[in-house]
Amino acid sequence: MAYLPLIMTGVSIAALLFLVLKVRMPAFVALLLVSLMFGLSTGMAPGDIIDSVRNGMGGTLGFVAIVVGLGAMMGALLEVSGGVQAISSGILKRFGEGKAQWALGLIGFLVAIPVFFDVALIIMIPILFGLRERTAKPLIWFALPLMAGLAVTHSFIPPTPGPIAVAEILSAELGWVILFGALAGLPAMVIAGPMLANLLIKLDREGMRSKFRGGQADLEEPGDPDAPAIEPIGFGAALSVIMLPLVLILAGTLTGVVGEGRLPASAISVVGFVGHPFVALLITVLYAWYLFGIRKGFKAAYLHDAMLKALEPAGIVVLVTGAGGVFKQILVDSGGGRQLAEVLSAGAMPPIVFAFLVATIVRVAQGSATVAMITAAGLVAPVAELAGLQGAQLGLLVIAIASGATMVSHVNDSGFWLVSRYLGLTEAQTLKTWTVSTTLIGLTGFAVVLLLSLFF
Repeated sequence: MAYLPLIMTGVSIAALLFLVLKVRMPAFVALLLVSLMFGLSTGMAPGDIIDSVRNGMGGTLGFVAIVVGLGAMMGALLEVSGGVQAISSGILKRFGEGKAQWALGLIGFLVAIPVFFDVALIIMIPILFGLRERTAKPLIWFALPLMAGLAVTHSFIPPTPGPIAVAEILSAELGWVILFGALAGLPAMVIAGPMLANLLIKLDREGMRSKFRGGQADLEEPGDPDAPAIEPIGFGAALSVIMLPLVLILAGTLTGVVGEGRLPASAISVVGFVGHPFVALLITVLYAWYLFGIRKGFKAAYLHDAMLKALEPAGIVVLVTGAGGVFKQILVDSGGGRQLAEVLSAGAMPPIVFAFLVATIVRVAQGSATVAMITAAGLVAPVAELAGLQGAQLGLLVIAIASGATMVSHVNDSGFWLVSRYLGLTEAQTLKTWTVSTTLIGLTGFAVVLLLSLFF
């Protein structure tokens, strides 16, 4: 049957959603199981299936495990040293309380680069409540800009796990992903953060503002009680840790693009080496270790334990990402991916639109942005290869997937309940605020991608 791989691709997506949503099977196990069954159903030899699993897992993890691991360690060093608080207080001081919304959006955008969304939100909660008490403004007026900044970076900007995984599966350069993620993410943060918050409060004409004030329900105090008493980290030092890997990676990518013929080959080689994500993040971790340990006096054992602890949640992300690589490889080796690409080409659907729609469907169905990104990337990779996309085009494809995977956070997303719990909002209030915000982020990000695709 000529179209059997294509048919089984659709069946496999349905089976994956069923296993994750109804059976409650872990995404790692579900992805592996669906990949194996897909290979068998399309007539692949058992030995070839095993080779595809090995190649898909190994090829993906060879990159992702290193980058996610180093990124998690970098975030742990910033967290335990007080770097996150230093950045937040420094930006608020420079902006002033009158422009606190813009400051909080920028804080969220920067802080989520090294720290996971949930950790960053919990750390920042006391600042939100403090601002509410000092200004008597509704809590959501401050919270939405912060959460929009966190959500944008969580999905758009490496070295967070989602865009790292998608970039590896699609073979996209991280420099382009960082550049396009920032270009799409900043306007998305502005629209889904300060602008939405102001609109919600302005439209609240029936004395409902109090319902958006929130309560400090079940709030846990962030921080480690065993942390040593050390001089606080400065704003500039903490910010330098976040910016260093981004600058190095961007320099490596752009030098390779514009430096040929203008710079010596040796210089391009050196900058490319230092700007590779492996080297850039390793340099940053060593720099942070020196800055916080030797310069500020944190004990090596304390930093060591914090860095190891950070690898625990990172390990789960790495395994799910590896399973996503297996799914992609099975699609490629079975021919299902090529048939999918041919059907899309015949229907004249652009790969960017397909990527956004697939990521949105999976996101709405099962909740996890990371799983949605990895699943969509596995389906889109063969399409991108057949279409001959490369360089900047692959970077745009990553952000299209990220935009779709951010859409419509609702009751099947753990982030939805985290926001509801820590802000003291009802489910209805969370839908009116957080869900609308994530949808605006996705739509704005995708609109910017479409605009940029006209020039790349």
